[in-house]
Amino acid sequence: MSDDTARPATARPATAPPAAAPPAAARPTVTGPTVTGPTRTALTLLLACHPAPAAAVTGFATALAAACGRGPAGSLLVGAAVAAGQLSVGWSNDLIDQRRDRAAGRRDKPLAAGQLTTGQVRRAAGWALSVCVPLSLASGPAAGAAHLAGVAAAWAYNLGLKRTVLSWAPYALAFGLLPAFVTLGLPDARWPQSWVTVAAALLGTGAHFANVLPDLDDDLAAGVRGLPQRLGRARAGAAAAVLLGAASAVLVTAPPGPPGAAGRAALAATALLVLPALLLPRTRWPFLAALGVAGIDLVLLLARGAALA
Repeated sequence: MSDDTARPATARPATAPPAAAPPAAARPTVTGPTVTGPTRTALTLLLACHPAPAAAVTGFATALAAACGRGPAGSLLVGAAVAAGQLSVGWSNDLIDQRRDRAAGRRDKPLAAGQLTTGQVRRAAGWALSVCVPLSLASGPAAGAAHLAGVAAAWAYNLGLKRTVLSWAPYALAFGLLPAFVTLGLPDARWPQSWVTVAAALLGTGAHFANVLPDLDDDLAAGVRGLPQRLGRARAGAAAAVLLGAASAVLVTAPPGPPGAAGRAALAATALLVLPALLLPRTRWPFLAALGVAGIDLVLLLARGAALA
């Protein structure tokens, strides 16, 4: 209780004018509760882990596990392992790139903006990686090895492969092994069908090209010369659309049996997105088309869940 509220009111003469309101600058400002301490650090770390792609990959892996018959417990276990791996990859990315991000004035990066310390992010990445190992192996040694190989590929990308012509390889390997992590954890552990691995690898590689497009010029200025940057915006955008379109074609035509009406509709929608991307390579359409085709690919892959193994 403040002094003003504790002091009893005093009587005023009836003829006294009312007190004037204090100027705006002197009025107390009412604010909400401020988040401080460990909670604030945790929230800032969450922003530093690249939450959008981490959530997307985790959600996809969990849904794929459910579609394949891993059951509620098994699907949650897959999701937890993938989430831990994604956290370690996201934090290691900002940790490794902190000097470049600071030089570029990246205020959207909490570490580069000084909102986190190097030690905090290093401990978080190490913790996430150490948790990822037992969570992955809980699905079985073969399944765990497949997932950990994908996580290792993502770390290799952060550690330097993204600056080389092989920048696409970690994406192809990590995405290609994700269905194997799911199917090798089934009671009758088995590798997924080869067409599933090919489609997932194409999806991952296309996602790499699409993901680079918004920041391609900044990457070149910072000396990051992966394969998309070397190709340039127009060819990288076209490559993203073609790779993702190829994934759609594999998912529709490779499984046994006719594609059906849904498959034909998916191919038609893919063509409507890819063709303009090839004709308008210097616009934002290739990036938007890549996002749309990636969504189609994910739906197709989930719809084939029971047939993946």
